[in-house]
Amino acid sequence: MKVAFGLKAHSGWAALVVCGESGGRWELVDRRRIELVGEGEADWAKQPYHAAETLPAADARRMVERGIAAAGRRGLREMRAAVERAAADGHAITGCAVLMGSPMPAWSVDQILAVHFRMHKAEGVLFREALASAATECGLRLVPVPEKELGAHAARALGSPAGALDRQIAALGRTAGPPWGKDQKDAALAALIALRARPPAGKKR
Repeated sequence: MKVAFGLKAHSGWAALVVCGESGGRWELVDRRRIELVGEGEADWAKQPYHAAETLPAADARRMVERGIAAAGRRGLREMRAAVERAAADGHAITGCAVLMGSPMPAWSVDQILAVHFRMHKAEGVLFREALASAATECGLRLVPVPEKELGAHAARALGSPAGALDRQIAALGRTAGPPWGKDQKDAALAALIALRARPPAGKKR
């Protein structure tokens, strides 16, 4: 069937939900946690800006670059694995939605490390962008979805009131069992947006 990915990122991991549509009905195809930090890397790769906080400026920049590169590699590895699983089951992937935060100013690493709340913001952006880049590199149609506007965005895209969508998402979760918390529900809703979203004019899926 035609399927789409939905991803909600956290520091070092993300919730992935794959939804499809068959006979006019939504189906839950896959649901899992994907790791964006490798074994033995958690002390620096999960929060590279925090790991760099007390280092000399040049070392701090290298630490941040190392963390960004590690997230990119891991994100691409996990995205390729998800694509391969879907292809092995005979599904056609129509898009990949990544829940995104508000844009971050073009701060330098030094500017980010100078203000603690900026470090948290940068680390949140880091893993979202790693997933978005991985989707594009895998040839998937990226559908960025503003996380704070998810409900309103979904209601418009899917042509259904928020309450009805909540009930449908809950029903999807019952087919799979726990865990089916906010992360999975949000990722599923994002996947449905990507499933229904039309590609830009002039572009093929």
